[in-house]
Amino acid sequence: MIQNIKILPNSLHVKFKNNIDDNFPNIWLRDHAKDDENWDQRSHQRKTFTAKLDTNLFIKEASVSENGNYVNILWSDSEKMIKYSTEFLQKNLIKKDTTHQKYSLWRSKDINDQVYLNFDDVVSDDGFKFFLKNLHEYGFCVIKNCKTNMETVDTIANKIGYVRQSIFGGLWEFESNAGMADSAYTQEELRPHTDSTYSKDAPGLQLLLCCELDATGGESIMVDGFKIAETLKEQKEVFEILSNVEVPGKYVGDGVILEARRPIFRHNSKKELTQVSFNNYDRAEFRMENDLMLKFYEAITQFDNLANNIEYQWRHILKPGELLIFNNWRVLHGRGSFQGKRKMAGCYINMEDFESICKINNIF
Repeated sequence: MIQNIKILPNSLHVKFKNNIDDNFPNIWLRDHAKDDENWDQRSHQRKTFTAKLDTNLFIKEASVSENGNYVNILWSDSEKMIKYSTEFLQKNLIKKDTTHQKYSLWRSKDINDQVYLNFDDVVSDDGFKFFLKNLHEYGFCVIKNCKTNMETVDTIANKIGYVRQSIFGGLWEFESNAGMADSAYTQEELRPHTDSTYSKDAPGLQLLLCCELDATGGESIMVDGFKIAETLKEQKEVFEILSNVEVPGKYVGDGVILEARRPIFRHNSKKELTQVSFNNYDRAEFRMENDLMLKFYEAITQFDNLANNIEYQWRHILKPGELLIFNNWRVLHGRGSFQGKRKMAGCYINMEDFESICKINNIF
């Protein structure tokens, strides 16, 4: 709710009733007019020809209406008032507090029953929203009582968005196979990592359904990469190296060569952590100045030691009918070594599709 406003030469000062205030530039407000003349309500696209706006335009009149829920502005280049909602203005505060991301950063001791959900609940309307909330908050969930077939993976994936095609196909099944050129197909231990560091847009979510299990060992491992980042932030130099050095990933096989590079801690323009990207198996060769190279190795050693610290690892042996789904931009995954047969099915989903369904359901 808006408490009061003040017209300034080049902006509008807005004070909200929660004691937050901001100055909104005139040209920015005019460019974001949402009336029928400037905005297509059907397609949600801008109709304004921004380059034709006068950057020196000014506010002729402004008032607060509807119990503080709207600001009405009459622009120097317009003949009618244009309304801006409190919700819209607060969503675009330059001083917006983004520290509460609705994430629960965790170590193994912090995870209890909150990550376990039932398949029938997840595919129901009310249960689906609860599932999205938990998946966003903790970065992973285990869905129990699933049918052990590819249709289960497809059903959940299409409830969220759609199945992503990759070098492994769309929907896939796998078990240990010495003929496959990827460490995931062995029975050896897989240390915590994120997938597709060699892809310029790594998958956002991964789904893994246990279809058959006649083996000993093979614990699934989850590690909260955002929690590791929070821990290492106390060491400024280490955190800066992991946030700024672009690490290359490379995949060679199946008739393709894929390469990409990005920091282990990737931040957006607001300096918010958006992605953790680490895979020591797929890291490609690269050089820097020798002093910085040594510091890089010291930094990834600290990162990897935390990822392999049992206090940071949630472990669980997936049983047939259990599906593990996790945020590949946040949670590192691994697997203990095993002996016997372990058949899995799974797929990837794009991050933008996960974010889309979360926004539709008001998760954030």
